Amino acid sequence: MSAGKMENVAVIPARFASTRLPGKPLLSDTGKPLIQHVVEAARRAKSLRRVIVATDDERIADAVRRFGGEVAMTRADHPTGTDRVAEVVATIPEAGIIVNVQGDEPEIDGSTIDRLITLLEEDPDAPMATLATPIRDEAVYRDPSCVKVVAARHRALYFSRSPIPHHRDGSPDFSDPAAPAAFLHLGLYAYRRDFLLTVGTLPRSPLEAAEKLEQLRVLEAGLPIALGFVDEPSIGVDTPDDYRRFVDRWRARNPG
Repeated sequence: MSAGKMENVAVIPARFASTRLPGKPLLSDTGKPLIQHVVEAARRAKSLRRVIVATDDERIADAVRRFGGEVAMTRADHPTGTDRVAEVVATIPEAGIIVNVQGDEPEIDGSTIDRLITLLEEDPDAPMATLATPIRDEAVYRDPSCVKVVAARHRALYFSRSPIPHHRDGSPDFSDPAAPAAFLHLGLYAYRRDFLLTVGTLPRSPLEAAEKLEQLRVLEAGLPIALGFVDEPSIGVDTPDDYRRFVDRWRARNPG
């Protein structure tokens, strides 16, 4: 790397506590802790210089060190994973684009991370980027726990728990893969360093308070969010059943 060149960095916030799956990062039914699977998946991205686990728990830090990963200890009082990522990035002045990788996505595709970074490289006026995928099931479209996004010219216009866009003439058609009726927002973000260090100072906005979606704070501040599209979302691990299915898929890919 030449002197002065900025680094693309992935930071994976990892907490031991989880309401539905306590100790999730350290579950090791595959022979590897879950956090190791996430790190190894992120390392497959071609555009990253470093992959760092950010945690306040020594058990997680020890596990990361044992498999040769990079770990940064953080304060325990961060209200969000983004705040934890920002604490780490504040100590890395050479960081340029930072990807916040969820610590429960062991099957994230490296090309997905590369896609996020490319979005910011190609849109110099956007301080952050995120991704969406076509909705192919009306139940997802109607589910308030599934966040929808509408966009124009690869910029997000709005995020909502409501079904958007609203199809006035009846129920939308989800059967045509060439013409998606709506898009599901994926909780993967890339930030420019200076923006990441200041986003927490933006005032909480009315739309954010209504929808309980932090990204609306950025839009209400008049700042653009670059939006890219992927065909399929990666599968997160939130519950014991999710983890069991992940283990089954991993064993099928790694027989013997």
